Amino acid sequence: MASLVRHVTIDCSDAYTLATFWAAVLDSKVSDDDRPGDPEALVETAGGALLFIQVPDEKSVKNRVHLDLQPQDRSRDEEVERLLALGATMFGDHRNADGTGWATLADPEGNEFCVERSRAERGE
Repeated sequence: MASLVRHVTIDCSDAYTLATFWAAVLDSKVSDDDRPGDPEALVETAGGALLFIQVPDEKSVKNRVHLDLQPQDRSRDEEVERLLALGATMFGDHRNADGTGWATLADPEGNEFCVERSRAERGE
């Protein structure tokens, strides 16, 4: 058997705080083993696990890898509004008047991620 991806690891300055944000985004929770101030924190979801690792370096350039989110029970635009209310910021709005496109947001530490159209909006 080939290797499997166990975690997507995200470097950050505050592992627990950023994990808490992503747990809210993904309707999940931070691992029961993790506490504020810990150097790492884990968020597990049905789609995979995100591991947040505290590093001393500040984010300085565009991500080389990013997450693409697809809303499951709401529209793309409703999800964008929900994530902005959770503390994300708009990084690049690539939504088109005809309903196509995506929005690029940034989490509280500046890591970019995209919100695509839902399956229903894609007609799938």
